[in-house]
Amino acid sequence: MSEKELNPDHYPAQRAATVVQHYINTLHGSPYKWFAVEEVQSATVQEIAERGSKYRVAFTVVEMVGNQPAGACSAEVLFPHGASQAPPEVQLTCGELLKIDTSTKEQAFYLKLKNNGSLVSAQDIPDSYGDVAPEMEPLWHLGRVASSFVMLKESNENTLYSMAQVASVTQQVSEGEQLLFSYHVLLHDRVSEEIFCWKIFVSWCPAEGVTALQMAAQTQ
Repeated sequence: MSEKELNPDHYPAQRAATVVQHYINTLHGSPYKWFAVEEVQSATVQEIAERGSKYRVAFTVVEMVGNQPAGACSAEVLFPHGASQAPPEVQLTCGELLKIDTSTKEQAFYLKLKNNGSLVSAQDIPDSYGDVAPEMEPLWHLGRVASSFVMLKESNENTLYSMAQVASVTQQVSEGEQLLFSYHVLLHDRVSEEIFCWKIFVSWCPAEGVTALQMAAQTQ
């Protein structure tokens, strides 16, 4: 079946680009790096027999923590067909993402948490006024990156997820190089307007990046 051109500003194109945004953050996100789609420049969709809907999108990316342009990207996103919920399959081409260097800030924050005499914890980031305390910003960004693992897994052609709030985060006792965190996050599906609560067990260190070790939906 031939490819159909999509309006870059409309929901189908934006949905596919948002899935790629989640994918980028699972690969490259950190407490000091969180990537967002800046502008979708073009998009197409093609139905692949017995496989699903394949979207091709071209877009620009910005690193939001430092407000740094992260270059132009292109991607293919396949939403599988079938009754079972399978995550989208993403193939990404980006040339500028790895040029953004936050290693000094990453290492300083890591050593602060590693050598702290007590485990950090926080609730309601941002607060009811939409504010994030400066000392909580790295934990907020880490929560957004961790949420991308869930949003990528749960996305389909009828969703458009964003992270609304870190309801709570608690650093866990850890051995070795990895730092461990237990997050409860609130995710907003802009299609259904529903809010979903997820618990995510997260590991992070500058050398290995962010990994969602466990993810579980919670009843509110």
